[in-house]
Amino acid sequence: MDLAFTPEEQTFREDIRAWVHANLPADISHKVHNALRLSRDDMQRWAKILGKKGWLGHGWPKEFGGPGWNAVQKHLFEEECALAGAPRVVPFGPVMVAPVIMAFGSPEQQQRFLPGIASGEVWWSQGYSEPGSGSDLASVKCRAERVGDNYIVNGQKTWTTLGQYGEWIFCLVRTSTEGKPQTGISFLLIDMKSPGVTVRPIVLLDGEAEVNEVWFDNVEVPAGNLVGEENKGWTYAKHLLSHERTNIADVNRAKRELERLKRIAKAEGVYDDLRFRDEIAKMEVDVVALEMLVLRVLSAEKSGKNSLDIAGLLKIRGSEIQQRYTELMMLAAGPFSLPFIEEAMEAGWQGDFPGGIPADAPLASTYFNMRKTTIYGGSNEVQRNIVSQFVLG
Repeated sequence: MDLAFTPEEQTFREDIRAWVHANLPADISHKVHNALRLSRDDMQRWAKILGKKGWLGHGWPKEFGGPGWNAVQKHLFEEECALAGAPRVVPFGPVMVAPVIMAFGSPEQQQRFLPGIASGEVWWSQGYSEPGSGSDLASVKCRAERVGDNYIVNGQKTWTTLGQYGEWIFCLVRTSTEGKPQTGISFLLIDMKSPGVTVRPIVLLDGEAEVNEVWFDNVEVPAGNLVGEENKGWTYAKHLLSHERTNIADVNRAKRELERLKRIAKAEGVYDDLRFRDEIAKMEVDVVALEMLVLRVLSAEKSGKNSLDIAGLLKIRGSEIQQRYTELMMLAAGPFSLPFIEEAMEAGWQGDFPGGIPADAPLASTYFNMRKTTIYGGSNEVQRNIVSQFVLG
């Protein structure tokens, strides 16, 4: 295993860094570096900039309009974007559903859906979880009944991230109750503007509506929107979840947030406290260890070997690290991290923050929000069981 980047890869990194520096809007970068509220326009602006360059689908092969980068190049691109303060690409279109359409969709579906994803024009949502069907995804009940040339969809999805912006949603739907639960699931693409689709926000502690419920009431979906074969959706879902769980690890954002933690600790005067420095050092070791785990996968792919089946491990460690750095930021600011001033989440806010500095304002909101990371994408408890059975044996 060779973890050193080649001269060609270093040149590639420098080219990416220069392009991102020249094209990433400064106001968006400022918001990301300071954990301020990103609007839909902010996220779409960056997506369309990447799309115009042909890099929104940076993991796509050339045959589908992507750059055809290898695993190391994709990693370097993601790292440079994260360190520069680029928003995390909303993954539901380019990272999740697109690979499923490429692998299992018809040529007509590929021609119809992939261009809008690649350009950043079409916002996709994910319709997986339901009340009672989270980590136990095989128990989904949202029903799709074939009637002539359409499916009639009835049911509910929940925790739909940024679903209020969604234009299309890919859903796991139940098309059969015969046999094992996994064998009766299909993968359906649904226009969220269809009659009968209702999106209801779930308002969180910080007043945000990041997640939503999506209801389907006799929604007509053309049968041509079925990906692959009926009742084979579980196979396609597993293909997608491997992309999601690797994405959740997000080691590059962890490296950026580690630097933010150090800035906050210095501003609060605790950076020179040896005990607190110990905690930062342990955090840094964990981030480097996670990066090494990612690089092991990349090294295996680069050398043509079978990559390690460790998406679950990456998800477990990555999500725990995300929670830990938000905890340390709270500890650095102490009681000044507690007041919640919603207006302070907006860029340019000039109000008074009682006793602390404006950088403290988002800390409590981020801390509570990141409690979700060990739950979504398959809870860490379930992931540990999967790792013990299928990775460790």
